[in-house]
Order: sequence, then structure tokens, then C-alpha cells
Amino acid sequence: MKPNATNRAIAGVLREIGEYLAMQEIPFKPRAYENAALAIDELGEAAAEVYARGGAKALREIPGVGASIAGAIEEYLTTGKVKAYDELKKRTPVDLAELSRIEGLGPKSIRKLYRELGVRNLKDLEAAAKEGKIAKLEGFGAKSEEKILRGIAFARRSGGRFVLGAAMPLIREIEAELASVKGVRKVAVAGSARRRRDTIGDADFLVIAADPYPVMERFVNLPEVASVIARGGTKSSVKLRTGMNLDVRVVPEESYGAALNYFTGSKDHNVALRKIAVAKGWKLNEYGLFRLGRGAKGAEGGAMRETRIAGKTEEELYAKFGMDYIEPELRENTGEIEAARAHHLPKLVGYGSLKGDLQTQTTWTDGADTIEAMALAAAKRGLEYIVITDHTKRLAMAHGLDARRLAAQGAEIDRVQKKFSGKIRILKGSECDILKDGTLDLPDEALAKLDVVGASVHSYFNLTRAEQTARVKKAMENPHVDILFHPTGRILNRREAYDIDMEEIVAHARRTKTVLEIDAFPDRADLKDDHIRLCVEAGVRMSIDSDAHAAAHFDYLEYGIAQARRGWAEKKDIVNAWPAEKMLQLLK
Repeated sequence: MKPNATNRAIAGVLREIGEYLAMQEIPFKPRAYENAALAIDELGEAAAEVYARGGAKALREIPGVGASIAGAIEEYLTTGKVKAYDELKKRTPVDLAELSRIEGLGPKSIRKLYRELGVRNLKDLEAAAKEGKIAKLEGFGAKSEEKILRGIAFARRSGGRFVLGAAMPLIREIEAELASVKGVRKVAVAGSARRRRDTIGDADFLVIAADPYPVMERFVNLPEVASVIARGGTKSSVKLRTGMNLDVRVVPEESYGAALNYFTGSKDHNVALRKIAVAKGWKLNEYGLFRLGRGAKGAEGGAMRETRIAGKTEEELYAKFGMDYIEPELRENTGEIEAARAHHLPKLVGYGSLKGDLQTQTTWTDGADTIEAMALAAAKRGLEYIVITDHTKRLAMAHGLDARRLAAQGAEIDRVQKKFSGKIRILKGSECDILKDGTLDLPDEALAKLDVVGASVHSYFNLTRAEQTARVKKAMENPHVDILFHPTGRILNRREAYDIDMEEIVAHARRTKTVLEIDAFPDRADLKDDHIRLCVEAGVRMSIDSDAHAAAHFDYLEYGIAQARRGWAEKKDIVNAWPAEKMLQLLK
């Protein structure tokens, strides 16, 4: 096996093969490769282990992996290459990962830009746009060119950041790898990943181990490492193939809590704690909390002495400050220290506390799995109910549902529900498009027959702030609209939120009793944390939904919960943290 033949690397190759095939307008195959990539990404074990156990035949047992895709995976596992992939890249030698980050650029438009203008990467794209060449291309125009330039500027501003949900699986794999080193007693992820920021710059690991040497040896030789930045006795730094930097530190047990607190951050939170320590005549750093005092010769001549008074655990540290323990997600110096001192911290909604998922897509539109497969996956994860919310007809590219097909889907849900009686409840819903004037993509009589209606914006992102706000408010006034899905439309590292007055939207949500969604899909994380805090303070209810387009996506609910916790949300604030009947009562 090749050392870099990780599931992530395999999935990346399959995904790009699909994108190259889409460039050539080959039907069906692009979706097949995307589905197989998703299956490999979410596989509970290494594909290399599956292959070692039973060869290509065993690979074909992975959902979505047929004979030809199994052959490509086998080729990659044994040689580190896929001949067909290399040939596709030679035919269209573009940096797909880089260009795909620009909003509006899909495989077909990337291919056209390459063929007509020789655009291979972001630098070429920017040059072509600034020279006005893209505006002259059929199918693009001046507005597309302006949009591309805005997308490039946004990509540069967000460069170097990694989406939390995309980075965490690998971070956890490395955490488990370090924990398996002989003599390691404890491993923790610190930094912004522990605080569950929606994007992170790097990752830090803290380790307690009898001997640091084996930890450093394993760390710098991980198969995902592209280069070693520094290697020391108790600290090492590496750069991964993904471009992310990682640090590992072996710390003494008596300093572990202080080190974890220090390296978790945030910087502003740490500075505030240090100021409190100084005011008390103490010293706080990554080694512990110390009381400062003079030696026996008195205040003038005696040497300054440090006495450790806390640092083994974070709980001990906060208790010494007279504070309740502050969860990592809250540590941004936005009032958590004052609340901890006054013993008024929120009781944050817990991981694993959701009873249902109110936004899921299926093969009826742009989802990868059937209603039955989605229900089965949700039940396996302990959910009590899901809402099927496929897109509506305006999203033609997603094969959106009109009223007739929506009714047919309802009959299919009834049929599937009989098979799952007593296991999970399948509710009828819709992700109904909000049109430019704020009306909805389906008639009221169709929406009235549904259990849950979500409304969302998928077009006209460039309206003025006043126009966009009025548009969304009008949709929220519809008596059938229960939830506003992904309220700001942002896509992390790809698309900025559309310009909308969120304070006014939150106030209107309270007036109309509309639930605002926390979309847990990693690329969205929408609502953002400060908007969630606005909802909490206004008493506006929220939902945490996976926006699942495949059975494996229910795992994303964790990131929505993390986002909710960063916004100080409690269980009472989240409608789908409650059983189905109570959830339905909380809707319009």
C-alpha cells in the first residue's frame, strides 16, 4: 500500500474524476463518482483495510462503488496513481480545487475558460477577468466577470482557513494515532478546533506521555505529513498534504490543565484571565497558575518565589478564579467570564441531544439516497424523526418538485413510513424556494398539506440590503412557512452571505413565530454564532439541521450543535431537541 492512500486522498481523486467527466458532459458517471467519494469519505474503516481483506470484490461491497470505481481505487491503493485520472488531467490541466472555490464556477465553466482563454489556476482567472476577456465569452458576460472578481477577492481573504467539518475527521484520526503510541496517557485537541470555530487555521495537540520521543517520532512520520517544519524534544510542527499546519506538545501532568486552557484560547479570553490573575498578585501561563511572593529576606531583598496553586485541570483553574467552568465554545471574551463569575453561564445544548432533523434531501431531487435509506441512517444514529425537504421546481438543476410531484412524494413517504413504524417518524416537508418578490415557489394549498415547511433563498443574491430583507420578511409572513433555512446564504471559503439585516430578520422571526435554522452542513454553518446569540437574547427559536444530501450527512449535526453552543443556545432554544409532537407544537 502507498503511504498516503488514506480515505480522504482516495475520495479526493474520485471526486476530481467526477468533475473532469462532468467537464466532458458525460451523463451519470460524474454523480456516480461523487457518490462513491462520499461513501469512501464516510467509511467507518480504511479502504486499504477493506482491500487487504478481500481485494476489489470487497471494495464493491461499499455503497456506490461499482466494478470500474473499485478498479480505480485498487489501482490507487497499489500504485498511488489512477491512469484514467492522469489522462483526464492531461486533457484539461487545471487546478480544480483552486478554481472550484470561486462561486459560480462549475466543471463546465472551468472547461470553457481553459479551452477559450487558457485559464489553469486562480492567477490565470484573475488576469483574464481584469483584462475583460471573460465578459466577452458566450455564456458569461460582464456581470459574471464582476462576480468572478468578487469571488477571487473573497477566496484571498478566507485563504489559509479550513472548514471545521472538513478538517475534523482527519484531526480525530491523528488524535487517535497519537493516543495509540505506547506510554501516552492522554491526548487532547486544542486551539480553535476545540472551540469549534466554523473555520480553523491550524490544529494543536497536547499529550501527556512518559517518554516524548515516541510521540515525536510517530507525529513527524504520519502518512498525511507533507513536510516537517520543526522537530524538538517535546514539541514538533508539520504541514499536512492538505496545507494545514499541526503542532504537538508533550506537557507535564501537573501543567496539563493550564496548557490546555492556554492553547485552546481564544487569545482575548486568555488575556482577560491573565489580567484577573495579575490583579490578584498571581501569574498565569501555560505551565500553571502561580501565587507570587518574596522569600525570607523580606520584600526588598528576598527573591521572588512562585507557588503553583492550580494547573493540573481546567476545572481547577477556573475554580481558583471563583468561576464556573467555561465550555471551550464560549471562550471568546464576549461576556463568558463575567457570567462565570456570577454563576450565570447558560446550560448549553448538549452534543447528541437532538431528537430529529428538519432538513433532508433525497433522490427525488439532488440527494444521493432514497427516502428509505435516509430514514434508516437517521434511525441508526438515534434520531426519532426526520423531515423530507426536497427542493421545489424553481431549482431545475436539482430537478425540484412541483405540486404534483410533491403529492406523489407524500404517498411514497406514507409507504416507507409503514416499514419504519415504531422505529422512526418520517414527516413531510419542503425546502421551498423564495422567489425574487418574496412569494413562494409552491401554492399555499400544496404547502398546507405538509408537516413542516422550510423556505430558502437560492437566487438573486445581489439585491440591495433593503430589498433582500423585505423579500425574506415577506416569505416569513406566509402562515405555512415554519422555518427559514440557511438564513444568510453563506458558503464558507466560497461565497459571502448576501446583504441582509439580520437584526431585523430576528425581530421579524419573533413577530411571525418563524424558526431560524442553524444549518449544520460544514460549508454553511449558517446561522453564524453571533446571529444565534441574537436569537437567544430575543427568544427566537431555532432548529439544528444537517441539510443532508446523503445518508452519511447526518453526522454533520454535531457541527450544528457546536455552532449553537458558540451562540450560547440552550435546549429550550432548539425546536428539534424535543420529541416530534412538541416540536410540531412549537412551529406555526
